Amino acid sequence: MNVEITPNYSYIFDFENEFIHQDTRVWMVKNWTYVFYYCGIYMAVIFGGQHFMQNRPRFELRGLLAIWNSLLAMFSIMGACRTAPELVHVLRHYGLFHSVCVPSFIEHDRVSGFWTWLFVLSKLPELGDTVFIVLRKQPLIFLHWYHHITVLMYSWFSYTEYTASARWFIVMNYCVHSVMYSYYALRALNFKPPRSIAMLITTLQLTQMVVGCAINVWAHGFLQTAGKGSCNISEMNIKLSIAMYFSYFVLFARFFYKTYLSTNARKGKRSVTSTSNGSSSVSSAAAGHQYTSSKQSANGAISANLSMAAAAAAAQQNDKIKAQ
Repeated sequence: MNVEITPNYSYIFDFENEFIHQDTRVWMVKNWTYVFYYCGIYMAVIFGGQHFMQNRPRFELRGLLAIWNSLLAMFSIMGACRTAPELVHVLRHYGLFHSVCVPSFIEHDRVSGFWTWLFVLSKLPELGDTVFIVLRKQPLIFLHWYHHITVLMYSWFSYTEYTASARWFIVMNYCVHSVMYSYYALRALNFKPPRSIAMLITTLQLTQMVVGCAINVWAHGFLQTAGKGSCNISEMNIKLSIAMYFSYFVLFARFFYKTYLSTNARKGKRSVTSTSNGSSSVSSAAAGHQYTSSKQSANGAISANLSMAAAAAAAQQNDKIKAQ
């Protein structure tokens, strides 16, 4: 391991020290078509599952959901702790150009390299987030499944190229997911974190998208000035990445506005809260209010009709008595 490029880790696990990045890259390149099969199966399962659950009662799954989110939270925290030191070390000692253009985080750092590989692989089981949405019959918004699919495909593609700028994306994602899945785990355990935490998570996600776009702009600039031989990132990767991050920014910004800033959100008529997997669910408070109001109106109309009928019957009876 090149100690001049890698940070001084206090402890290195055996499974990290035994990581051989060349073997994983060969496997990822050889099996790159698998990602399309996974995405196809994912789409069939979630939309087929929605159809299957349409006329069936929802599952609660709170215990399983708490375990699921807790495991993802612990994994993300560990990943952040094992990859962030490398990024900080490189920025301090080698600068921005190295952090964007030199893939030493895979080629020379077995700790960061191992957790980079796990990061890519983790995007596959994270698809399971959507299964909880389907089984619990929560609204499945476009942002949720679009984000899951594109991150999986882009991560796999970038690993096969050893995209140097990916170190930024990986560290940011690990850090945001550490907070996000911890929040979801607490919610699944019936804790009620303040609403400001949910706002913070979406703000962190928006910040992640802005930084992601900025990194791609810098990468493009470095490619033009230093040349392709000096910066290990392809033009195609930059185009795909900036399109992906910009689309995320637009979708998350729209979600943030509708959830926290819109008139309905401020009045509490249509509160949108993050679910266990990063999507959104519309609160039933508004629907319940509408149902109650309509029910009260219906009851009032029925009562009025009954009163009128009773009055008419009484009048008829009085007429009969008078006639007698």
